[in-house]
Amino acid sequence: MNKLDKFFIILIIVFGIQFNSSAQADTLLKFCSANLTNEYISDGQQYISLLNGDELAEFRATFYGGSTYRISACSGLKSGNLIFSVYDKDRNELFSNRNYKNSPYWDFKFISTMECIIEAQLDPNGPSSGFALLLIGFKQ
Repeated sequence: MNKLDKFFIILIIVFGIQFNSSAQADTLLKFCSANLTNEYISDGQQYISLLNGDELAEFRATFYGGSTYRISACSGLKSGNLIFSVYDKDRNELFSNRNYKNSPYWDFKFISTMECIIEAQLDPNGPSSGFALLLIGFKQ
């Protein structure tokens, strides 16, 4: 096998891995979007991270006062695989789905505009690795 043959084999493997990851993310996006019902409009962003073991993903979002929001959180095609917590900018916990059997979504409303930190991690009783996906929608 010459160098050119090896190069093409490696290239095919790399593209195959990339396509498989993209397909998994697309399937997860469809599954997670089901929690953003017709009353919610997506903010247009996908907060996504690949997690292994006890790794923690951190996302930041600004929520405007007076609006009702929904965070939808998924990892895998089974609800409850992802633990997410919402903190204010001083790291005071505002919500954690851990306290609600890892609910896949949370509806909330702030009185005033607030910058928040959202942390996500895989449930230790679930898969050892996977994508963490958060979607944020606001009520029409």
